[in-house]
Amino acid sequence: MSKMTIYEPAMCCPTGICGVGVDPELLRISTVLNNLEKKGIEVERFNLTSAPMNFMINQAVNNLIHEKGVDGLPCTVVGHEIVITGRYPTNEEFAQFLNVPVDSIG
Repeated sequence: MSKMTIYEPAMCCPTGICGVGVDPELLRISTVLNNLEKKGIEVERFNLTSAPMNFMINQAVNNLIHEKGVDGLPCTVVGHEIVITGRYPTNEEFAQFLNVPVDSIG
């Protein structure tokens, strides 16, 4: 199984699901990541506000931000390769990248 990391734009909290107007996509991502964690599959998640150094350390992500700005975020890295930019992975993509059944995601 490959290592997956999601680099997210600046948000008020680590998950982005605080406040009154919760983005349904962020809620979906938090649910997927919680389900994966319960199965022993860890996906790292870095928020530009709380973990800016992680964006600088990863050269591919650093280059993406220099080229596209924050419009390239969120971006998903599998192994050492950026596989998705500007959106979160679908449940099917999570399953494909992590080599797990799609029904274990949702």
